[in-house]
Amino acid sequence: MKKNSFPHLIDLDSYPVSAWNSITALGLDIKRNPHIYVGACNGKIMGTLFYEPSTRTQMSFQSAMLRLGGGIVGFDNPLNSSVAKGESIKDTTKIASSYSDIIVMRHPLEGSVKAAALTADCPVINAGDGGHLHPTQTLTDLITLRAEKDTLSGLTVGFCGDLKNGRTVHSLLKALCCYENNRFVLISTDELKAPTYIKDRISAAGKEYVEVNSLEEAIPELDVLYMTRIQRERFADPSEYEKQKHIFRLDKKKMQAAKGDMIVLHPLPRVDEIAVEVDNDPRALYFKQANYGMYVRMSLILSVLNDDIKTAPLLNGEVMPKVCCRNLKCITCSEEALPHSFRNHGGVLECEYCDERLLLE
Repeated sequence: MKKNSFPHLIDLDSYPVSAWNSITALGLDIKRNPHIYVGACNGKIMGTLFYEPSTRTQMSFQSAMLRLGGGIVGFDNPLNSSVAKGESIKDTTKIASSYSDIIVMRHPLEGSVKAAALTADCPVINAGDGGHLHPTQTLTDLITLRAEKDTLSGLTVGFCGDLKNGRTVHSLLKALCCYENNRFVLISTDELKAPTYIKDRISAAGKEYVEVNSLEEAIPELDVLYMTRIQRERFADPSEYEKQKHIFRLDKKKMQAAKGDMIVLHPLPRVDEIAVEVDNDPRALYFKQANYGMYVRMSLILSVLNDDIKTAPLLNGEVMPKVCCRNLKCITCSEEALPHSFRNHGGVLECEYCDERLLLE
């Protein structure tokens, strides 16, 4: 297989919508008939490179591979690896991919997983790159909606909380734009609104969206409420986090105003944005959602290892060595050897790693 022809999953856009549907359908079949898939990955090894703390995503992937009969190597603390000695992403990934059949990676810098995939010798799956994207959480969300709402179309979906830094929000919004007649209610403070590139994506897809700052006003019209936490780790100034963290809170009283068949999702972990009293409401599906995630990751691992998915090259834009991405959280600002590649949208450049935009001078 030629370099970069692996079915990497960096952004869910890497895969056609038909692949999303196949992966979620297979995940539901695995959930119904787990005995059929025991041993499906015998002899295969998954490398897990987690540069950031994770509970659900890491354990979900590990459980998925073990249930399929495969093995696991890797780290969940970069201080316990050669990263602590200053090793680059390229070198770490090059070594890890020589030991593994598939790599799952989480990293705090945006575009980092794409950077890793450029020189990896096996398929790489993005388990979250900073505040950018989280495609396997999106597959988890899609399989949950498919199972619990029996459709991915015609839904009014409310996203509440940190829509600026919430990679799960960005990924799911982009995905639901690919299905018919979906409408979005973006509930956040002015400081935590969804990025322009995400709103441009919604508009380009011809989908309706509104931005509001009141959960109470929005909840009666929703079919799905996607709650998110205000992410302390994305704030450079702790005082700004303190100002934002208690603004949105879902409780029993607010749930009384919601539709009887509305469902509540959350990528977890939660802090205090959902009161514990809501857990007993049958519409609260976030723990069930996490369980669906294991089955869809089993499906994804099988699909990638079987090379069932065809993807485009990782970089399709123009390499501009003298142009630098202005996003200080972009991986190109710390990994000097990476090609600076941009898509050109009529004089507006878009970084191919983190999607940050800048005007040509």
